[in-house]
Amino acid sequence: MIVKRSCIVSQTWSVGIEGMTCASCVGRVEKALGKVPGVTQASVNLATETAVVQADADTAPAALVEAIEAAVDKAGYQVTEAHLELAVSGMTCASCVNRIEKAVLAVPGVRSASVNLATERASVQALRGMVDAQRLIEAIRKAGYEASEIEAEQGGAPDEAASMWRTAWPVGVAALFSAPLLAPMLAAPFGAHWMLPAWLQWLLATPVQFWLGARFYRAGWKALRAGTGNMDLLVALGTSAAYGLSLYEWLRPNGGAMPHLYFEASAVVITLVLLGKWLEANAKRQTVAAIRALAALRPDTARVLRGSAPAEQVPVGDVRVGDMVLVLAGERVPVDGVIREGASQLDESLLTGESLPVEKREGAHVTGGSINGAGTLRVETTAVGAESTLSRMIRLVEDAQAAKAPIQRLVDKVAAVFVPVVLGIALLTLLVSGWAGIGLEAAVLNAVAVLVIACPCALGLATPAAIMAGTGVAARHGILIKDAEALETAHRVTVVVFDKTGTLTEGKPRLTDHLAAPGIEAAQLLQWAAAVQAGSSHPLARAVLAAAQEAGLAPLAASEMSALPGRGAAARVTSADGTHELRLGNERLLDELKLSAGALAEQAERLAQAGRTVSWLMEAGAQPRLLGLLAFGDTVKAHAKAAIERLQARGIRTMMVTGDNTGSARAVADALGIDEIKARVLPEHKAEAVAALRHDGDVVAMVGDGINDAPALAAADVGIAMSTGTDVAMHAAGITLMRGDPALVADAIDVSQRTWSKIRQNLFWAFAYNVVGIPLAALGWLNPMIAGAAMAASSVSVVSNALLLKRWRPRAA
Repeated sequence: MIVKRSCIVSQTWSVGIEGMTCASCVGRVEKALGKVPGVTQASVNLATETAVVQADADTAPAALVEAIEAAVDKAGYQVTEAHLELAVSGMTCASCVNRIEKAVLAVPGVRSASVNLATERASVQALRGMVDAQRLIEAIRKAGYEASEIEAEQGGAPDEAASMWRTAWPVGVAALFSAPLLAPMLAAPFGAHWMLPAWLQWLLATPVQFWLGARFYRAGWKALRAGTGNMDLLVALGTSAAYGLSLYEWLRPNGGAMPHLYFEASAVVITLVLLGKWLEANAKRQTVAAIRALAALRPDTARVLRGSAPAEQVPVGDVRVGDMVLVLAGERVPVDGVIREGASQLDESLLTGESLPVEKREGAHVTGGSINGAGTLRVETTAVGAESTLSRMIRLVEDAQAAKAPIQRLVDKVAAVFVPVVLGIALLTLLVSGWAGIGLEAAVLNAVAVLVIACPCALGLATPAAIMAGTGVAARHGILIKDAEALETAHRVTVVVFDKTGTLTEGKPRLTDHLAAPGIEAAQLLQWAAAVQAGSSHPLARAVLAAAQEAGLAPLAASEMSALPGRGAAARVTSADGTHELRLGNERLLDELKLSAGALAEQAERLAQAGRTVSWLMEAGAQPRLLGLLAFGDTVKAHAKAAIERLQARGIRTMMVTGDNTGSARAVADALGIDEIKARVLPEHKAEAVAALRHDGDVVAMVGDGINDAPALAAADVGIAMSTGTDVAMHAAGITLMRGDPALVADAIDVSQRTWSKIRQNLFWAFAYNVVGIPLAALGWLNPMIAGAAMAASSVSVVSNALLLKRWRPRAA
């Protein structure tokens, strides 16, 4: 469930909307929301029945929520509501109840709140999507109490079963009434004459038309009030025409002869449309199976260790950052955290797509939702609730599924005029058929067939259904696609640009050599370098600190430590012989201090040619001097070469852009078979390199994992970040790979290609269906019942075709 997400200049709300049936509904809701004061953008997804609304940050949330709800209602639809149950603690009397209810009702989007002092529960009715349990819990905590969400014991299955039943029973009852009307038509070719009396046909058809089919009248009337049309209007007009024609034929004087009645046409069409909507709803539920699977990973409780007391089992919502959690063998890890005691193997397959369990020891990070193996772990909590990795994954997938792909805008333009055009064609069919002299009955039936066969639903579902299925299956295999535009663009990529360290290599370098300049001791060189890097989280810094610790060197006092972007680091270091202004970095830093490698030049060249990353330690000041060099070795990732080969097999060029020296970059590129390299590139120039490729006409994907990759990730057509890297990189990228395997880059492009293929197939069939079906109906070559069946089948076929994406699997490395 998505709620308000704020940034500096805007706020974003997700709104559940019911009553939409086709693409024209989408356009009408978007238009209505776009007129709300303060709203800057609105995007509606028919498949998820959700609208994502962006508004100015200074718009009052309460006023905005009311305006959004009013706009949706005026357009003829409803903002759906959800029921939430919370456990509340700390209440002592009725005044506590009133205080909590008042606090909850103040949350924008809450419709009603009832707090029970005896059961210590709060029952809240709120607008779906606009309010989630976490916001309510925060409001209750501000009022001075504690709260946690009460999860359904069966993970939401009862609600889904109830929803299935609500949509299924009208289909069954309509079929029961319609079967006797349809049977005589089916039996006639075999010589059987089972025609029912006119009064009995009317008695069977009327409940289907006005009771079970009432939803079409209600939705159609709302559309008319809003000055537009939708699928419901077409069905209501078409079946009403057939029903009305039957009444006319039955009641007009005809000398006692059996009149030609079409009650079976109106009843069967409504039954088929209801059946189609039921099948469509079932198929749409499968498209969000990925989110349900991720949500099911959330454990309900956690074993919390506090002081010397035994582990206490508490709701996971009560766990706080810093709490120590006990995880027994075979249990799901309830929170994100760091192992403080114990070792085990964790199954993270549903989070990362990695099929094999991962070895975890003391100090390793663990992710909530993963399954513990045979060991017992004590985990210090680092993230809970909305900030956990699992919650962020769910938000990313929900955001991508709610987003609108660029191609959908073209479809929306078509859908905006679709229903008026169909109504015009139906009217023209009636007039032309009457003018041709085929009779009123045939003319009306032809017009009814036109109204019934036209299906804007298929157009509205073609793109979002494929996007939902594609992003869902990708997420299950460790590929998080943040927005629909990235999914649509990735299949057109012509060149993939890689960062080196942490992307193609393990990103865990080790210090292989440290060579001191004349007059400097090797141990002193390493001790000084460790002092400069103290406190840094950079992989090279960790390698230096680890080497100094292994050598047993005492840490030196350092102050005024700072990073030198694209060059290295600086610090003031105090040792036995005084205070030194030290600089540790690459050749660019060496050039800035106007120093030469001198006697170390030959060794530096040899190390660089061997693929080592070379850093220089220097002393700045009035008389700068070179103190020595440090060389680092990194391991190429196991599947990196296969990943490059797969991209090249698809006709995609590969390039490596790195701040490392040319020798080290060339060694990695040669080992992997990369087409081009650009070495010694500053972070800001990485984005320029990407922009240059785009200027030359390439569609560029940038793959990186560090803070310095963020500008290039944002500049690329598609940014792909490794989740093993920094949060900054992941925020800048459109696609996040949940494990640091470069092979997933080709998989991401492959799932994009397949999703795009499904979108094209769906749009082709949706357009072709209407282009072919409407003229056939206008010419009288389609019976209204066949037209109704075809209309129902079109929506189901589009969603079912999209669901074939669920069979997609990453290619084995």
